[in-house]
Amino acid sequence: MRVATIDVGTNTVRLLVADVVGPASWTVVDQRQTVTRLGEGLAAAGALGEAPMARTLAVVGDYVARAERLAATRVRVVATSAVREAANGGAFVAAVHRATGQRVEVVSGEEEARLVLRGVQSGLPALAGRLVTFDIGGGSTEYILAEPARILAAVSLRLGVVPLAERFPFADGVDRDRYAALLAEVRGRLERELPPAIRGARVPHLVGTAGTVTTLAALDLDLLEYDPQRVQGHRLSRATVERLLRRLGRLSVAARAALPCLEPGRADLIIPGIAIVTATLDVLGLDTLIASDWGLREGILADALEARHGTRPDAVP
Repeated sequence: MRVATIDVGTNTVRLLVADVVGPASWTVVDQRQTVTRLGEGLAAAGALGEAPMARTLAVVGDYVARAERLAATRVRVVATSAVREAANGGAFVAAVHRATGQRVEVVSGEEEARLVLRGVQSGLPALAGRLVTFDIGGGSTEYILAEPARILAAVSLRLGVVPLAERFPFADGVDRDRYAALLAEVRGRLERELPPAIRGARVPHLVGTAGTVTTLAALDLDLLEYDPQRVQGHRLSRATVERLLRRLGRLSVAARAALPCLEPGRADLIIPGIAIVTATLDVLGLDTLIASDWGLREGILADALEARHGTRPDAVP
């Protein structure tokens, strides 16, 4: 059976097409992603803009058509924080259905967190014991404290790199005082809003997924082309993250966008993303995180297989 998942995020749309080879395993046929910035201006306006919706609809339509050309028997489209928070999110969902014939599932923050964890655990099955996983998104960041077979606590914070980049621009390099203000705000948010169970957890593993963390891993590895197999499981120390901040902070947005493995659409988002990474390490009292190339889109696929075979793990408490 060949299936496809499409993750419609606040900043990026991701496609995964795979052949199912077992109850919890698959072989990747195609995967790709496109930055569309669906959540552009959402924080200020409370609604999705016409241009961001048009850009995103075009990419989703292209991905659905690609999945159909590849003979996927099922296409699952999932939308996250931008669509669930926007006043006109329902209009965007209806537009996707009219254009592609596909239903869009708008998942809650808690369900998004569960799906992220499924993707991470599927890609890093060797991690033992408790772990905290975090997914830095365009409009929200999810944190999950889990054991191998059980979620202990999870939260979705309205803390995303798109609104942070709009409020804290670093177009011509990183101003030290403005970055300090950004970091202090993010750290304060985490100290106030993370559940005590997550904030006070002493875990052997912190796993980060999505574009900020995987980009930092690729930059640390000096990759000329993104290689998911090398990024998967790569460890980033606090010192490495700080070194990358200094490197990126000397560059303009245009110069950052020219770096290998840093998508142009992420060039202005990587600095607030680093602030979330650093604040997460600070609040959890850790010095290292593990990068996971697998995340929400793989979790959507794993969840579908688990539901089909009756092996879905516990939901978020």
